[in-house]
Amino acid sequence: MSIKIYTKTGDLGKTSLIGGTKVPKNHIRIDTYGTVDELNSWIGVVGDYASDAHTKSILKEIQDRLFTIGSSLACDPDKELLMKIPDLKESDITLLEQEIDHMNDALAPMKFFVLPGGHPAVSQTHIARCVCRRTERCCVNMQEQQIFVEPLVIKYLNRLSDYLFVLSRYFSHQLGIPEIPWKPRVS
Repeated sequence: MSIKIYTKTGDLGKTSLIGGTKVPKNHIRIDTYGTVDELNSWIGVVGDYASDAHTKSILKEIQDRLFTIGSSLACDPDKELLMKIPDLKESDITLLEQEIDHMNDALAPMKFFVLPGGHPAVSQTHIARCVCRRTERCCVNMQEQQIFVEPLVIKYLNRLSDYLFVLSRYFSHQLGIPEIPWKPRVS
């Protein structure tokens, strides 16, 4: 017999953090790890467009790190020390920086702001970047409200949005699609 996906425990608008603490479903912590989940889904879409095994592998690694971040955010911080929650490491950020540098080596220097578009891979990578920035803002909002967020999480998300921006440019390069320059209207 398969396990049922529905539990009915959230029917009244409450959910449990890892550790059992009940909170309303609109709690900032729930909104934040829900946004991490949304970002992870967009990274999956981006990975579907990646044509090379290396990029696909890096994106899978990022998805794994986002699950790590989600589990950290979904855990009651007062009970986290008693549980085995996966950790984010400084080396995860270093990996993103190395990948950014590697892709930048293949790209022409930026001489203008670019508009998202030209190919679905480029556009959807920009969507993932925007969701990543929103995720980062949610984490900063938690921090500003004195709700604990591991500082490495914010740093990782900041670097991930940089990675996604460069990846969008890299996809344009790989696909031979010219980047779309922003041409500001000056009256």
